[in-house]
Amino acid sequence: MIKLIKSTFYNEKETKKALAQFILETEILSMGQQCQEFEKAFARKQNRKYAVFVSNGSAANLILIQAFLNLGWLKKGDPVAVSSVTWATNVMPLMQLGLEPVVLDCELSNLNVSREILEKAYTENLKGLFLTNVLGFAADINELRDFCKDKNMLFFEDNCESLGSKVGGELLGNFGVASTFSTFVGHHLSTIEGGFVCTDDEELYEMLLMIRAHGWDRNLSSKKQKQLREKHGINDFYARYTFYELAYNTRPTEINGFIGNLQIQYWDEIVEKRHAHFQAFNEATKSNDSIVPLELEHMDLVSNFAMPVVFKTPELKQEYQTKFIENQVEIRPIIAGNIANQPFFKKHTTQNPNCDNADFIHKNGFYFGNNPEMTKNEVEQLCSLLKK
Repeated sequence: MIKLIKSTFYNEKETKKALAQFILETEILSMGQQCQEFEKAFARKQNRKYAVFVSNGSAANLILIQAFLNLGWLKKGDPVAVSSVTWATNVMPLMQLGLEPVVLDCELSNLNVSREILEKAYTENLKGLFLTNVLGFAADINELRDFCKDKNMLFFEDNCESLGSKVGGELLGNFGVASTFSTFVGHHLSTIEGGFVCTDDEELYEMLLMIRAHGWDRNLSSKKQKQLREKHGINDFYARYTFYELAYNTRPTEINGFIGNLQIQYWDEIVEKRHAHFQAFNEATKSNDSIVPLELEHMDLVSNFAMPVVFKTPELKQEYQTKFIENQVEIRPIIAGNIANQPFFKKHTTQNPNCDNADFIHKNGFYFGNNPEMTKNEVEQLCSLLKK
């Protein structure tokens, strides 16, 4: 069977062996040096100044939105645009923290929000755009960034599905003020569970460090600690149990950090293999007029953990779904379809946004895995199934 997740780690045998030895030899396994080293390495690879490692990608979304509220960059009640084709925990933190998600449709040609779609939905009340870079793809993200800048909108990205993808020589995840990532086992780099927030903004970075761990100052620079303690009249004895901001506990462990430091050495190899597989899959779809074609000529590199396929009718989708399953290929819906149709969204809002393309993708599409450990025969089999 061709599974979505082929193994827990890339180069799994050696990774597990090293991990077992690390656990046996390490006295303290709570967040420490391994996590710090992984953060620095991840920031370097992503070409960002700062990276904050957390327990999972959903927690990364949560602490980022809390940071914007703590800093006053967003206020409760503010409308924030979100992608319709996305994951639940991109939208849930907005709702949980008192913001109003405004769901935007996507382009069929790339599954992503475009500038044209944002412009049509724009009102002066709109304060931000939380863009999901869906399954390794992007629309005209440069134009989106420019539009948000012109309108003084906060622009930030969820890049959990697109590590390594590039537009105009720039990595996805580097277009907004900040971006979130996942190191869940099914994503590009596995630490079993884990996630990141990346940014170049020092003020945001320091806030994220506090929000990750209780709102205290222990992980800040000594200069920042001194400023906070003097401002609030806190001496060093009481500082360890002083909490300055609304926060959570989303810390990773040294186990996650150690795995990350092993896996990140394969970043380039993993991205290159995923890109090569995507090119083969995409080429196979071009000869099949039952499939809605992708238009990604503007992208320098596509790196995704799954390959979406959208068919022109529900009947064609069902035909190919049956064929893939009969040939022992694991498939799934394309993320959550139109997020506005999910039960939680309907329960907690009165919105009924028009997202025809997202609905079409949900009814007419599925995805299968794209992992770097696929064999040549597996890639060829998948390409064969994609052809008419």
